[in-house]
Order: sequence, then structure tokens, then C-alpha cells
Amino acid sequence: MKNLPIGIQSFEDLRSNHYLYVDKTEYIHRLVTTGKIYFLSRPRRFGKSVLISTLDALFSGRKELFEGLSIYDKWDWAKRHPVIRIDWTAIKHGTPEEIENDLSAGLKRLARNYGIELFSIYASSRFAELIEELHRKTGEKVVVLIDEYDAPILDVMSKSPAELKAVQESLQDVYKILKATDEHLQFVFLTGVSKFAKLSIFSALNSPKDITIDDRYAAICGYTQEELEHYFSEYMDALMEKEGDTRENLLDRIRLWYNGYTWDGKTSVYNPYSTLLLFDVLVISNYWFASGTPTFLMERLKKQNRIELLTEPVKAKPNTFDSFDPNHIEAIPLLFQTGYLTIKSRERTKDVPEYTLGVPNMEVQQSLSEYLLSAYSEYPLSGIATLTGNMYDQLRSLDAGGFAQSVRTMLENIPYTLQIGNERYYHSLFLSWMLTMGFTAHGEVMTGSGRIDAVLEQTNTVVVCELKYHAKTKTATLLRNAMKQIRDRRYHEKYLDNGKKIVLLALAFSGKDVGCRMDAMENEHVSSTKIPT
Repeated sequence: MKNLPIGIQSFEDLRSNHYLYVDKTEYIHRLVTTGKIYFLSRPRRFGKSVLISTLDALFSGRKELFEGLSIYDKWDWAKRHPVIRIDWTAIKHGTPEEIENDLSAGLKRLARNYGIELFSIYASSRFAELIEELHRKTGEKVVVLIDEYDAPILDVMSKSPAELKAVQESLQDVYKILKATDEHLQFVFLTGVSKFAKLSIFSALNSPKDITIDDRYAAICGYTQEELEHYFSEYMDALMEKEGDTRENLLDRIRLWYNGYTWDGKTSVYNPYSTLLLFDVLVISNYWFASGTPTFLMERLKKQNRIELLTEPVKAKPNTFDSFDPNHIEAIPLLFQTGYLTIKSRERTKDVPEYTLGVPNMEVQQSLSEYLLSAYSEYPLSGIATLTGNMYDQLRSLDAGGFAQSVRTMLENIPYTLQIGNERYYHSLFLSWMLTMGFTAHGEVMTGSGRIDAVLEQTNTVVVCELKYHAKTKTATLLRNAMKQIRDRRYHEKYLDNGKKIVLLALAFSGKDVGCRMDAMENEHVSSTKIPT
């Protein structure tokens, strides 16, 4: 078996040291032969750096590295272009001064590699000088590859508006050089997580072609189902032996956990980082989300109270994917561009595309729910899994008393000043809890007789939920009303024919009282616990 390229971002290293490489050069050939200036947005850990490295090797004429790949016999290897490659994750960029100093030093080192001495003082001027001198010296136009172009902005988004603006202006000084030196450029490719508005890279750079949701490049990063089964066949054999399960069952589980990312609503791909770790450890678990905590994203969702974005389909217009102002961040484009929402389908309404967005897979849903629950409740993240595991067992065994006690434990950690006295707040918390348990959650489900607060589904179980909040009404009264509403309006009848166990769940909050009641049609358990003051 070939070695798994975990943490390897160098195409040369991949090809020279017997690492597994999923051939994406068919897409690369289309890129380099049909256009000049491109931008691609993909979430972190999705193979953007390997793509940049592959382009570097291609334009540098490293023919030996491409033997056996799709592009090998389609490329003119006699022609080589000088390459300027900028990786913002390797450049200090917390302040304009750091950007100026570290980028200047990097450009100077690159110039020395080509035997060029730079005389300009500022980083932006050195950038222009290097492009022009490389073209003059080699006689070939220059290729510019910029990886994680938005890293400096993302890293200062939690700072003051003045600090953010200063970093933006520094980047603008660098990026607008690409327009000024256009006659010296052969090819320009930029990657990032987000597409930010009001940045000269998009307003002044001769309109780079954004291929983020272009059907032709939907699988340029990530692994398709066919690629996974072809390239990882031997690793699937090893996983089958360890799990003692069939290939079909394991493929279904892996698909549920790691597949589901689409940028055209049709072509579905696996997260490459999680897939590689899965076949390395041979354990189905959360890998990608755990590689970084999106603190600013959690705080943004908490502030806007937009938990429904993770439980219900989201409709979006094309401008959702275009760009956004880092000073005024909207939840939907941020979730999409960072990989927490993906395109599930695309339709046309009066010749205007309309997209349906949703959470890609179980890995993202379960982990994001844990972080959201921790952000909402301020309960330690390390204890979330244990507590929600207990709640899952209590729900399955109809232990209403234990379930109410677990809710009380969670609420104890919420500072009084953060508790919001309305039903929507507790509804958001509840959905977060259920998502961490692996339920598929549907909020505000319409029926012919009313609207169900939430429906939770697993393989063999459907939970029909009604939640009540009132600051002064006793929980016993709220519970009676909630269960009566479920039964009188016959919410559960919608799910009678699917052969699953049906649980009716009423949950009540009154001041600091928590009440819970569970009915499994023939069984009934009632409990109410009071949070001590």
C-alpha cells in the first residue's frame, strides 16, 4: 500500500516518496489551458495547498513528477515559467508592519534563487519589481500562486475595526500589483476560505474568474465516491478486517460521516483530511472539525441565535456565494465558505438559480453542535460528550427524571446574565443537545393540525417534541399543556407508518424549574426537577 500523505502538502514529496496521490491533473489541465486568472474558495483542510504545489511543479516543468498522471502527455514540458509562490500561512501577518517586513524578506529570498537583486524598498514595489525582472531575465511570463490569500484577514477578524482595516489596506497594496503587472503574467491562481468584498483583489484585478461553484471544478479538491473506492481499496480491506463488517456497510458509514460536500449540487466529495486520518487510524471518528476551533463563528451564531441554519434547509441566491464585508458578516455566507454548510441542490426560478444549503455530513453536524452547545451554555467542551451520552441513554430508556437532571446540570453553567428568558433560546439549546447525540433534527415541522417544535429521527426511533417556557407558570402545568397539545393535534400520526418506535417528549422551563415528560404510546413517565437558587 502507498503511504498516506497526512500533513504532506508538497507535490514533489508526494510523488517522490511513494505517497498516495489522487490524480486531479485533468482539472488542472482545463484550468491552465482555458483561462489566466482564477480564484478558488474551499474550506480548510481541503487540499488547496497541494493544488497550489502541483501548479508550481507543472509550470516549473517537473515532468518526472507527473509520469502516469492524466496531464503527462498533454503538456509542453519544454516550456518553463518562473513561479512566484506566496503562502500567507507562512508569513507573519498580524499587523501591517509584520506583513511589510516578512513579505519583503520572502520576496528578496525568492529573487536570490533566480539570481536577481531587488532595489525597491516596500513589499508591494518589490513584488512588482520581481515580476518584471523575472520576465525580462527568463523571457517567459511569470506565474503567481497565492495560497490562503485571506489568512491575514481571518486572523484579525476578532480584533478592532481599525486593526482589521489596516491589514486590509496592506493586502490591497500587494494585490493591486497583479493588475499593474498584467502584461508580465502568464497565469495567476489564488485560494482561500472566504471571498471578501471591498478588497482590491476582486475589484481591481481584471475580474479573476471565481471557480468556487463552477460545475467543471466541483471535484478539483476532495475525493469523489469513485476516487475513494479506487485509490483506497486496500485500506478499505484493512478497515473491513478490523471492524468485521462488510464493505457495503462500511462504505455507507463512511459516506454518512465524511461525504456530502458539493459545490454544484450534484458532485459530492469527501473531506480529504478526514478521509486520510480515517484510513490511517482505521476508526470512524471526528477529525476535520477537531483540527481547529472556530471561536469567532460560534460567537457569531450565538449572537444571531441562528441554530436553525444547522437543522433546516437554507435557501440562498447566487450572491450568497459572491463575497461579504468582513466588517458586517452574515451567518449564511460565512457558514458556507468555511464548510459548515454546503450546496445540497440547485434549481432555477424564473431563470435565476436558487440553491438549497445544508450541513454536509455527520462529522460536521455532531461536532458543530457540540461547540454550539458549549458556546450557548458555557459548559466545558470536554464534558459535553459525556453529558449528552447520558442524555441519549435516558431518552432511549424513557428516564424522564434523569433527562431533566441532565438538562439542569447543563443550565447550571449558564451565567445568570446570559440566560435569555424566551422559548427560542431554550429551543436552540435543546436542538444543539439532540444534534450531538446523532439525531437528525427537524425544527418547526408543519402538519395538517399544527406545527411541531421539533422532530428527532434515528434509525429505529422518532422523537416528537414540544417545548414550553414561561417565567411564572409551574412546570407541571406547562408539561400537561405540552403533552396535551401533542396528543390532541395528533402530531405523532405522521410517523406511524414508518415502523419506528415513537417517543413523545415534553420539556418545560419555568424560571429555574425544569420539567420533563416522556410517553412511548403505552408507557408514561413524568418528572420535574428544580434548579436550586
